[in-house]
Amino acid sequence: MKRKVGYAWKLRELMGTHGMFTTTELVPLLRDRGIDLSASQVHRLVSGTPERLSLQVLAAFCDIFSCTPADLVTTTAENAGVRKTATGDLPALPTAVAKLRPRPARILPDE
Repeated sequence: MKRKVGYAWKLRELMGTHGMFTTTELVPLLRDRGIDLSASQVHRLVSGTPERLSLQVLAAFCDIFSCTPADLVTTTAENAGVRKTATGDLPALPTAVAKLRPRPARILPDE
């Protein structure tokens, strides 16, 4: 059975619990740990969910907030729904749907 996996990025929540409410506060803290990111890069990390993240940046966040990677990223996994295959039998169209079909256009000569 196929599984659907996902994750939630909780950097903004961790910042709030530590009294940090602007992304610019993180820039010097990251720089002290050897991570040189611009303010816009840090803003994207805080406001969005990154698809890729350097382990050095993850380790720096864990050091800044005294947490584990599990506190920054929560993962989910669930069984994916089984896709049904077509059997070739098409259901009959209800009359309301049949009325929605377009009518052919008639072009009339100018009078």
